[in-house]
Amino acid sequence: MATTHKTRMLIIGSGPAGLSAAIYGARAGMEPIVVQGLQPGGQLTITTDVENYPGFRDVIQGPWLMQEMQAQAEHVGTRMLWDTITEVSLDGPPFRAHGDSGDVYEGEVLVIATGAQARWLGVPGEQEFGGKGVSACATCDGFFYRGKKVVVIGGGNTAVEEALYLTNHSPEVTLIHRRDSLRAEKILQDRLMSNPRIKVLWNKAVTRFTGVAGGVLEAVQLVDTVTGEESSLATDGAFVAIGHAPATELFKGKLELDESGYIVVQPGTPKTAIPGVFACGDVMDHTYRQAVTAAGTGCMAALDAERFLAEHAFAAAQAVAAE
Repeated sequence: MATTHKTRMLIIGSGPAGLSAAIYGARAGMEPIVVQGLQPGGQLTITTDVENYPGFRDVIQGPWLMQEMQAQAEHVGTRMLWDTITEVSLDGPPFRAHGDSGDVYEGEVLVIATGAQARWLGVPGEQEFGGKGVSACATCDGFFYRGKKVVVIGGGNTAVEEALYLTNHSPEVTLIHRRDSLRAEKILQDRLMSNPRIKVLWNKAVTRFTGVAGGVLEAVQLVDTVTGEESSLATDGAFVAIGHAPATELFKGKLELDESGYIVVQPGTPKTAIPGVFACGDVMDHTYRQAVTAAGTGCMAALDAERFLAEHAFAAAQAVAAE
């Protein structure tokens, strides 16, 4: 039998943003429900070493961090439910979400924390060497390649920014692009071309990541997109920077999305165009995309949700008193 789950605060997504919102929401007495989705814990569950999350002197593991966040959220009163949302109704409050299980979830406020996924090349070796030389986040993992050779794959703003960032750690950064010109903004291209630590390989596509079986990455295999000539480039690390895909399919036609598919919020806030609906974490942030910034926006969403409910309760009380 299908069940309807009702709560003051409904949260879709269980990464750092969703769980931080849940922690603050539970402590404010909103008895949040978190619907965990297809990837409980978010992108950190497929991240190994985490060295830049505040509060931990030693390297920690991404899955462990998310387990601890979930345990903290549950400890203060959050209900974690396993389901995948297939449809939402934003004609609230209450706001409704329908799960693949057939269950319905209702919240007086809705916090969207569905996140985003890095786009991958889909070539052999990419998954095998994930976390062992292949990454999609230079800010997260660049520190581990101090003094080593690295490559960045892509040609847009993200790729150029990652290449420039990596020069802080690596003396030799190679940008690999499948075309003969970059799509990045001109100011970024100028900075890239003027940096002596960066070399650009034009008209080259990565066809395979190679290394010791069960070990670490040693090289990328390339093909010239013009001549078809194959080659190999030795490297210690490879950063795939071909963009991210926000998980916003549910909200197309219901919330304003930008040209890249991210939810549009009021500047400096997690507030969407619909009062009572908030978006936090990577689903609305295409600039920083860090666990700590996602957690921060989750906190903001919970605080704004609490204010929204308090204002509505006060207005309702005033209306009753005026009768």
